[in-house]
Amino acid sequence: MLQYITNTECKVPVADQVFAVIEGGCKWVQIRMKDASDNEIRKVVEAVKPKCIEKEVFLILNDRVELAKELNVGGVHLGKEDMPCSQARMILGPAAVIGVTANTMADALAVSALDIDYYGLGPFSDTKTKKNLAPVLGLDGIRKLCFEMAENNIRIPRVAVGGITADDVLPLLEAGVNGIAVSGAIAFADSIERETEKFMALLPKVND
Repeated sequence: MLQYITNTECKVPVADQVFAVIEGGCKWVQIRMKDASDNEIRKVVEAVKPKCIEKEVFLILNDRVELAKELNVGGVHLGKEDMPCSQARMILGPAAVIGVTANTMADALAVSALDIDYYGLGPFSDTKTKKNLAPVLGLDGIRKLCFEMAENNIRIPRVAVGGITADDVLPLLEAGVNGIAVSGAIAFADSIERETEKFMALLPKVND
């Protein structure tokens, strides 16, 4: 499972990033435009949504819960400083997918009894995509967090995020995550489409 997180530092416009990763086979896109206005995000979603529907690509927004409801996208990803996931659930309804960032076991436990669909575990390594970065977990930290979640009978899917490259995919899957979220490694590649294909080719191997 690959989630592509759009990157506003990339020279390629956000909508074009989405079109390229879709061509590369990605089926899950998070529109992340932290400093953009709602209207700017609205324009991007309106541009990419028809292609997402055509190609059966799951589309979510970062943070903007009310906008996600207005635009009728698949859900949201919420950071620790964003709207509480319980409030987001009330706004978006039972069908929406809600992901929540977790950097520690305390983060995971705090929302484990709530109606969330996946954890974003990270950051895995240093990343320029996010400001005010939480402590880097590394492979050992991700593995430890996955183990502790299993010990606490938390069965919510885990998606690693933060500075992930293609070389990290298999070690992360072996560490216990169910998927990966990637931004910079794809956004800044010579070819977004080919780099997406590279990541997608790695993901099924662990499931064979």
